[in-house]
Amino acid sequence: MRYFPRRYSRPGAAPGTLTDHETAPAFPPTRRLIQFNAQEIVDRPIEPGEPWPSTREGYVTWLHLQGTPTTDLMQQLGSEYGLHPLALEDVINAGQRPKFDEYDTYYFIVMNYLVRHSGRLTAEQISLFLGDNFIISIHEGPEDVFDPVRARLQAKKTLRNGGADFLILALLDLIVDHGFPLVEDMADRLEQIEDAVLENPDNETLDRIHVTRRELGFMRRVLWPQREIINSLTRSDGEVIADTTRPYVRDVYDHTVQILELIEGYRDLGSSLLELYMSTINNRMNEVMKVLTMIATIFLPLSFIAGLYGMNFSPEASHWNMPELHWHYGYFYALFVMLIIAIGMIIVFKRKRWF
Repeated sequence: MRYFPRRYSRPGAAPGTLTDHETAPAFPPTRRLIQFNAQEIVDRPIEPGEPWPSTREGYVTWLHLQGTPTTDLMQQLGSEYGLHPLALEDVINAGQRPKFDEYDTYYFIVMNYLVRHSGRLTAEQISLFLGDNFIISIHEGPEDVFDPVRARLQAKKTLRNGGADFLILALLDLIVDHGFPLVEDMADRLEQIEDAVLENPDNETLDRIHVTRRELGFMRRVLWPQREIINSLTRSDGEVIADTTRPYVRDVYDHTVQILELIEGYRDLGSSLLELYMSTINNRMNEVMKVLTMIATIFLPLSFIAGLYGMNFSPEASHWNMPELHWHYGYFYALFVMLIIAIGMIIVFKRKRWF
């Protein structure tokens, strides 16, 4: 599974061309309509074959598409709400870099939603259109992540008292804040890896370090441009974002900065863990080599004695030719001398604190 599931237009196609891709939609699209004001809220699914609903005077209209968008749905949506073909193309060709485009009467925002599938971290594209009284959200993924915002709309009139800009702020805040649990999970993983490095470093621990560092780098690649998108909303000159909403946008921007600072700190910790792993492995190797060197050093004089008496010079030819070979207990004498030498060397090594 790739980090960024990416689709491309056919080479040579004109900009803004909407083309269904050869592969079948990964997730069949479903649609939902929410229209609300301070007194009333309508929340219902949009049936298959039903055209996209129009805006309603005095209401904020929120249209949500969950799943893989098709060209027919996007063409109908673009025709109903006057959306630019280039923006619709970016929706169809998922895997876009987070971006913020300002059109005459609406904003187009692309965000990436970090999620784990089967233990693998990946990014799902969420496309947002923000107009004066409407929001269109398109999330290509299996699960609808905006249920908490719908619950807030049903339970609290505070969110319904605001306009479309206040609602999209809630959506952006949910996308950004979803990064905090992922970062906390990374912190727990790093703590476990640190314990494993100190207790029993092995190849599996090294693999976990590399995977965690790679995922932290991926999270940084996703969240860094999203920080600039939120910052662009605070500095936009259009009238889509009300002045009363901008302080809340800056709060979301602060959250992106906090997450990035945590990620940078954990990336440094991941690098430190890799250095600690290599240092621990080197220390272990040094300990092993030291023990082996001690053993070889102890056996060196013993091998000399064994080799010397293994030359088998005959004492009958001369009394200088190893008379010990005729000793009745010569074998035990040799073993005793070897034992004394070995014990003496171990005592010397202990006193010098070589092991």
